Amino acid sequence: MILNFIPERYLTDIETNGYAVVENMFDAALTNALMHDCYRINPSFKLAGIGRQQDLQIDKSIRSDKTFWFDGSSQAQLDYQAALEDIRINLNRYFFLGLFDYECHYAKYQLGDFYKKHYDAFKGRSNRVFTTVFYLNTVQSGGELVIYKPKSKEIEVTIQPKAGTLVMFESERFMHEVLPTVDVRYSIAGWFRKNTSISGIIDPPR
Repeated sequence: MILNFIPERYLTDIETNGYAVVENMFDAALTNALMHDCYRINPSFKLAGIGRQQDLQIDKSIRSDKTFWFDGSSQAQLDYQAALEDIRINLNRYFFLGLFDYECHYAKYQLGDFYKKHYDAFKGRSNRVFTTVFYLNTVQSGGELVIYKPKSKEIEVTIQPKAGTLVMFESERFMHEVLPTVDVRYSIAGWFRKNTSISGIIDPPR
C-alpha cells in the first residue's frame, strides 16, 4: 500500500490551527477497498449511540447516522489501521502527546441524517485527544462537517465530503457537527487516545 501523505502536510497545520484537512491522504486503492468493505458489512450497520459503555444511549434528536466499529475482519480495515498507526507515531514524535492507541468506526449518513453540535471529548473527562474523519466517497450535496472556532459560535471551517480527504482536529478544543445529508455519505470516524488506566481500572475500549 502506498501512502501519499508527507508528515509536514498535517503537522504544521495542527501546530498552527489545531486541525488539518489533507486531500488524497492515502493511495486511492485503499479508499476504494474501504468503500467496498462498507458495502460488504452494510447489513451490520447499527444506529449510532451517544456516550460510552453503560452511559451509551440512542437519541435520534442528536444524531441519526449508523455505524460499524472496526473488527479486523477485512484487509482494508487492517491497512487503514496500519496507516493511522504511522500517523500516531508522528504525532507523538512531534508533539510529545503520549497517544496510546486508535479506535475507529465506519459511519453511514443517509438522506436527512445529521449529528448536531458536540465535542468528542471534555476536558479531564475523556481519553480522546485527536479526532479523525476520513471520507470514503464524494458527495455533491449535504453532509458537510462544520468545525467551530474554540469557545465561539463562529464557524472555523466547513468541509465538503470528498473521497480520500482526512480531517484531524483536537477533540477537546473544537465543537463540530455534521449537517443533514442529501447524498449518502460514508466515512471513518476515529480517535487517537491516551491511556488513562489507573489503580488497576482498565481504560474502557470505547
